[in-house]
Amino acid sequence: MSSTIHNISIDCSDTYALAGFWSKVFDCPMQPDDLPGDPEAMLLPPGGPEVLFIAVPEGKAVKNRLHLDLQPADRTRDEEVERLLGIGATLVDDQTRPDGAGWVVLADPEGNEFCVLRSAAERAATPAGPAGETPSA
Repeated sequence: MSSTIHNISIDCSDTYALAGFWSKVFDCPMQPDDLPGDPEAMLLPPGGPEVLFIAVPEGKAVKNRLHLDLQPADRTRDEEVERLLGIGATLVDDQTRPDGAGWVVLADPEGNEFCVLRSAAERAATPAGPAGETPSA
């Protein structure tokens, strides 16, 4: 028997605010009973595991050991990066290559890094295909 991912937990200082940011990223609602100041908040993204935000006393101090790689479903990578910057993400690093391959590293409002890859349509349109699309960061 194997394991499945029940939820992804993210430590943070403000569960409600960070869940609000990620609810916009995933275009899914927060749990209706989650309120500002709660020690936990939960999202149920369509097609994915639950995302649980847990309040912890310490802040983020170093680079994430685990991060999310996002692939836009209905827009280009650049359009998705612009959308995410508009809702509160910050640019950490742009690993886009001259041929369009690569990824963009962003951070959420509490500094947790995540990557934005090219969409499936963008990857399919590139002669080299999906090579060089997996972040090593």
